[in-house]
Amino acid sequence: MIIGSNIGPTNTPEGLRRAAEAFEARSLASLYAQAFATVDPSKGRFGGGSAEAQWRPVLIEGIAQTHARAGGIGLADAVHREMLRAQEARVA
Repeated sequence: MIIGSNIGPTNTPEGLRRAAEAFEARSLASLYAQAFATVDPSKGRFGGGSAEAQWRPVLIEGIAQTHARAGGIGLADAVHREMLRAQEARVA
């Protein structure tokens, strides 16, 4: 599943929170992808190969989603605050 592909409506506080967490997960996945690119899979436990390379993006997304749901690095909190502030300014 693509991160953030099923966050639902974003016009509620819960929806905004899900969108902020999806944004953090996508950002973390981007960071993890760069980190994983520096690893030589042939020296790992499973020896690399084309199958490992094909499944690596799925692994990275899973790690990023789990990290974001567990609190992440605080990016979702900051994004959520700004989204609420923007929504309140639009209503006012």
